[in-house]
Amino acid sequence: MQMKTIAVLAAPLISGLAAFAQPTPAASPAQGMDPIAERYVKLVLAMGQHDPDYVDAYYGPPAWKSKAEAAKAPLATIAQSAEDLRGQLSKVPPPKEEIERLRREYLAKQLSALEARVRLLHGEKMTFDQQSQALYDAVAPTYSTEHFQKLIDEIEATGALKPAGASDHRLLAERYADWRKAFIVPKDRLDAVFQLAIKECRARTLAHLHLPPDESFTVEYVTNKPWGGYNWYKGHFRSVIQVNTDLPTYIDRAVDLAAHEGYPGHHVYNTLLEKNLTRGRGWVEFSVYALFSPQSLVAEGTANFGREVVLTKPERRKFEKELLWPAAGLDPARADEYYAVQDLMIKLSYVGNEAARQLIDGKIDAHAAAAWMEKYGLQDPDRAKKFVQFAQHYGSYVINYNYGEDLVRQYIEKQDGTPDHPEKRWEEFGKLLSSPRLPSGLR
Repeated sequence: MQMKTIAVLAAPLISGLAAFAQPTPAASPAQGMDPIAERYVKLVLAMGQHDPDYVDAYYGPPAWKSKAEAAKAPLATIAQSAEDLRGQLSKVPPPKEEIERLRREYLAKQLSALEARVRLLHGEKMTFDQQSQALYDAVAPTYSTEHFQKLIDEIEATGALKPAGASDHRLLAERYADWRKAFIVPKDRLDAVFQLAIKECRARTLAHLHLPPDESFTVEYVTNKPWGGYNWYKGHFRSVIQVNTDLPTYIDRAVDLAAHEGYPGHHVYNTLLEKNLTRGRGWVEFSVYALFSPQSLVAEGTANFGREVVLTKPERRKFEKELLWPAAGLDPARADEYYAVQDLMIKLSYVGNEAARQLIDGKIDAHAAAAWMEKYGLQDPDRAKKFVQFAQHYGSYVINYNYGEDLVRQYIEKQDGTPDHPEKRWEEFGKLLSSPRLPSGLR
């Protein structure tokens, strides 16, 4: 994930400081969408006064943020202004260039999601699927309990988690938790392992994507967070990446975090948007990031898919066995055993969606949701509890990871960016990171 942070560009992105609630003149072909984009930014900042999670990042004119803080516009005013803006946007002459059409669709979807977030803050009840459609422009597939039980049975049938020549009548989740203990990265080695993963992912990304020479990020280790890792984008092509150490970190998480939060994930995504759209085209709307919006599905989906773009499965396993396992003080001889089990676990990636869906829809409580994650996600109690805290806080946001990844993969591969065409894969991935294309445009 990414989260709210404030930074300032060296020069203002757009002149003028009209109050966000002031009517915007009807956009002419000459004006284009810029006045609407400016109003959109100010509305997102106004929403941030009511919802502390809403403004994920902002690096536009600081006076706009100060004005939003001073005004503290009512939610009803914000919602009406967003609706008015969408109406004005619909009257803008249809752009001829594809990226301009994508920009128009982006602004319309982002404004619609803002209105939906206002309704939620006002207490409107939405089901999990209604919420994800309204906020993220997508509805993830639903899977039955029987579907996951079948997968659990398949994992059990492999015998991978049974001690050789011995019987073990514990639940599969308990055996899995016990087995995984051998693959925990010691806390005193975590930074060294993570830095190796970052170095490799960065080098591979720079070989394919053109990033500004001064881009960078720093890493912090934190506790007491509902998430595992977070990218706080600062603007000026810089990020702070936080890694939560509340729970044990397993060896495969090093590359996962380095790729998802850094290269070619969130850090690269935000950097390319700033470089190509905010600065390159003067599109001020990309100087602000509304967390509960369709943009998040693309952000999380590309960050997850980026893990296999930057390192194919054979490349990743070779790199981890030769560098990360020794750096973590783990026995590389057990690497193939670990990977075999993790390949089975990937099949359970949608378990969390169903737990969150039932929780949000009021069909189960938090205790039952954690029990679901233990039984069907094979999570230990602490990790299951942490997931439920995330679902309670962020709601249907959980679909952005797995379903977002699937949508991004399908889109890239439709453009011939298949695993056997790695250069094309990188090319299409880079284009997606630098565009305003949103979920409905991926299907």
